[in-house]
Amino acid sequence: MAMPTSRMESNGRPVRLTKREIEVLSLIAQGYSSKEAAEHLFVSKRTVDFHLANIYGKLQVNNRVQAFRAATRLGLIPFEPTFSSHSGGES
Repeated sequence: MAMPTSRMESNGRPVRLTKREIEVLSLIAQGYSSKEAAEHLFVSKRTVDFHLANIYGKLQVNNRVQAFRAATRLGLIPFEPTFSSHSGGES
């Protein structure tokens, strides 16, 4: 079993995200909705929302954008900007 990713917040408090929380946050950062992330991970939307609530609490943020920025700043997820649609169609 993989150990949770841990980084220090500016106040010295360690921030630990589980592997699943990182997976959820990575999908959300790529533009997936909670429902789409749930389908991708084979879990319910409620489960994804539960993980997001835990992530928000751990990172002390209030929304997806803040969570992505905080996690990127702390090095918990890589910053990989993507400009293509995850649903596969071209514009």
